[in-house]
Amino acid sequence: MTTILLVEDSLTDAERLTLCLKRAGLAVISVTNCEEAQIKLQSQKPDLVILDVILPGQSGFELCRQLKTSSDTQHIPVVICSTKGTEADRLWGAMLGADAYLAKPVDQSELTNTVLRLTA
Repeated sequence: MTTILLVEDSLTDAERLTLCLKRAGLAVISVTNCEEAQIKLQSQKPDLVILDVILPGQSGFELCRQLKTSSDTQHIPVVICSTKGTEADRLWGAMLGADAYLAKPVDQSELTNTVLRLTA
């Protein structure tokens, strides 16, 4: 089963995204900050990471850069889901290695299609 690591500090957004992903037949591991994500990544490698940008402590942009520059995790697709949806934010995400950038509120079919395309 395809496993998604969801890094989202908003309980409402995390529940909404988790439900959407589970409906698509995906397993979801949910954490609320980058530190928890890094701990999870040490013990298991998900098939894809979904990152919010604005998180307590380290930002999703910083974690994306770390994932994409580490030989252990650079192969894992990263999808950024954020309220920061300007063209500059999207460009910054792409420069840091994000495989996709979805602005919140996320269209559920777009999220599902993006995740399935990147994990195929």
